[in-house]
Amino acid sequence: MQELSQDQRDPEFVQNPYPFYKRARACGDLFHWTEYGFPCAAGHAAVNAILRDRRFGREPAEDQKPQRPAHLKNFYAVDELSMLDREPPVHTRLRSLVLRAFTSRRIAGLTGDIEAITINLLDRMDGDSVDLLPCFAERLPVEVIARLLGVPGEMSDQLLKWSHDMVAMYQVRRDREIEDRADQAAAEFTAFLRDYVEQRRSSPSDDLISELISAESEGSKLTTLELIATCILLLNAGHEATVHVIGNGLTSIFSEGLNPTELFASEATTAKTVEEMIRHDPPLHLFTRMAKDDVEIFGHRFRRGDTVGCLLAAANRDPAVFEDPDRFNPDRPNAAANLSFGAGIHFCIGAPLARRELIVALPLLFGRFPDLTLASPPDFADRYHFRGLTTMPVTLIPGTSRATRP
Repeated sequence: MQELSQDQRDPEFVQNPYPFYKRARACGDLFHWTEYGFPCAAGHAAVNAILRDRRFGREPAEDQKPQRPAHLKNFYAVDELSMLDREPPVHTRLRSLVLRAFTSRRIAGLTGDIEAITINLLDRMDGDSVDLLPCFAERLPVEVIARLLGVPGEMSDQLLKWSHDMVAMYQVRRDREIEDRADQAAAEFTAFLRDYVEQRRSSPSDDLISELISAESEGSKLTTLELIATCILLLNAGHEATVHVIGNGLTSIFSEGLNPTELFASEATTAKTVEEMIRHDPPLHLFTRMAKDDVEIFGHRFRRGDTVGCLLAAANRDPAVFEDPDRFNPDRPNAAANLSFGAGIHFCIGAPLARRELIVALPLLFGRFPDLTLASPPDFADRYHFRGLTTMPVTLIPGTSRATRP
């Protein structure tokens, strides 16, 4: 197995990790990433195979669970109950219960809410220029998820702060200050949701929290802490996915000199464009798995508990699957073969909601501002293994027709 060294915080890598991914794919199915200290897969076939291989999981065995520091007890009390980090049979039970509430019908029913939220955000975008990240890309998913959960809209700013503080734990630049903020956010978020869940137990409503409370499978229900962890996962993962697909995707479109008003002219063209946005420069670049037992794959023997990294963004640019993969091609026939939302039993449960938000919101954005353009070159943030912009200044040129509230 070849070894490659790449500092994840190197400025050139932060701005463009794809040349390194190309070198990584050339190493074969696996390479050893020096800075992480474990093997990684970069090609589409290898990443897809590992994500679907039930011999690898997310949850360490009981005798291999790391000792958690006391100053992070609140964070890990939530994190370790998340279905993202559980394995069957617990994962199967959690996912089954959540899917009984988080149905395709409920997601489709959010279309009107997404439209109303989008138009409200557009109405507030005044002046000749704005930073599209905080005023649109970040606000959209958090307000949609707040509406979905039934949480008051005025809580959106607080939800966004909690989300930012907790998600920072998964970045390479994590330090004690970040850890303290994450633990405090987890404690506050948990306390808020605990009170809210108790309210919904006594007074159910037409929202996801009420549905999660009533969801039952084979006599089993979510515990209060499992329900809280699920709601936090939906917010944190859902927010990160949507905001960075918008920022990264629109940057790619502008970089290619494409016309957004044409790409988002109909639901059909919008759906194709959104899928290519998800493939071309995804929000999550690295997803890790652990060997449940001794495993041999691609000529390498993993010992029980060994970690393997799956480079989702590298797999999405594999020329063996995607023709001319570095080009943003909204007409790409197989864009949906991307691995941005994972694969196998841990495929992102919020992927349909993220797609619905993008398909509804982006045509409204460019219907209101058909000549919207980037006001400065893109600058990507030092947040690996996430990929997203620091800011997104855009010039606003309103069109002749304005979107109106449905």
